[in-house]
Amino acid sequence: MCVLGRDRLIELEKKYKIVNPFNESQLDGDGYILTVGEDTTLQYLEHQNVISNEIVFTPPDCVAYLTAKSRYGRMGLSFLNAAKVHSGFVGRLALEIVNLSNDRRPITIKAGDHFMHIEFIKREGKPSPYMGEYQFQYMSDCEIKMYLPILQQTFADFESLSKVWLRNKLNH
Repeated sequence: MCVLGRDRLIELEKKYKIVNPFNESQLDGDGYILTVGEDTTLQYLEHQNVISNEIVFTPPDCVAYLTAKSRYGRMGLSFLNAAKVHSGFVGRLALEIVNLSNDRRPITIKAGDHFMHIEFIKREGKPSPYMGEYQFQYMSDCEIKMYLPILQQTFADFESLSKVWLRNKLNH
């Protein structure tokens, strides 16, 4: 396993649309900085999910990990969820946060703020794409249709996978 660098991320973007919309200026060292989709204010001890503005697709030979920008940790935000993005996942990401600030004041995150780093890590072995209930989360039908050809070209068993994804989406 290894973290993929800038040049490899640009290649993956061209091939798979790993981040949409993609902005090269948000490449940061060995990762990409995702932004927040809408304003979020957390009161002291309040828990909320912050949703990325960008859609993420994790290619079949990768997994991804999220970390928050350190400035938010310094403000007192704590990140609750395991920050792994499975191979084959497509959707906007939800990062669970809670305000634990020492001064007990509200913390506001603005739409468009740079909020979380995503790093793509090379994985080995046969692809086993994510087929859980969160596939295509927070995506419109139009956005899903944009990714279907990419998934079809990427996964040989796409037809059977798409039935599982559709069933999971309809059941939740």
